[in-house]
Amino acid sequence: MVISMDKIRIEHLSIRYSDGTESLRDINLSIPANQITVLFGPAGGGKSTLLRALNRLNDLADVQEVSGQILFNGINILDPKLNVVELRRKIGMVFSRPVVLPLSIYQNVSYGLELMGERRKSKLDEAVERALRRAALWDEVYDRLHDPANAISGGQQQRLCLARVLALEPEVILLDEPTSALDPVSTARIEGLMQEIKEQYTIVWVPHNVQQAARMADYAAFFLQGELVEHGVGETLFVKPRDQRTQDYVTGRFG
Repeated sequence: MVISMDKIRIEHLSIRYSDGTESLRDINLSIPANQITVLFGPAGGGKSTLLRALNRLNDLADVQEVSGQILFNGINILDPKLNVVELRRKIGMVFSRPVVLPLSIYQNVSYGLELMGERRKSKLDEAVERALRRAALWDEVYDRLHDPANAISGGQQQRLCLARVLALEPEVILLDEPTSALDPVSTARIEGLMQEIKEQYTIVWVPHNVQQAARMADYAAFFLQGELVEHGVGETLFVKPRDQRTQDYVTGRFG
């Protein structure tokens, strides 16, 4: 497997919450472009904290101290002067449970574009259809776009949330256990979709189990109690990890 150029480079990142918990300790990690990078490990390892740091959602959390830097296209996104709204357009996030807006299916997808000032109906129609097609949802909802979004199934709502992110044409998609609440069929659809679209996007995924991590990882990073234990090409790391702690985790000895 050929690893492409880095999209994001994390250098000496440490994050401490106000209760004294050090969620991440001196993390150094490169995230290659147009690949699926999986962050895996037991709960409390810092994976979600890192994911949120990548689009500054930790700004909304009770974080006391952040040090180090995160370079996205060579720009340190931890710079307090950075335009966070613009960053979140370029680095979108899908959470573990779908959170649809109390609007129609169409409006859920168009909402972000309208916030950015797009008012032309033809442009919105085009963007909504394109995003729903990329999220493999168009064929299921094209004739009910003005129905309430909460009327569709959980798996469809999760793909709708993905379409909402895709409509903004981001460069990076962050996925925080996006299939943990879904049935196996919906899970397989999301996994297949990510494999299809990674040629256009850089994807960072926190999976909900080791099996999914191994299936999806082009590149993988194992986290344990705030430490990045090891990282590398997925097919190598899951078969022949260098660190005994990784070996123990992927073989089910703990976690």
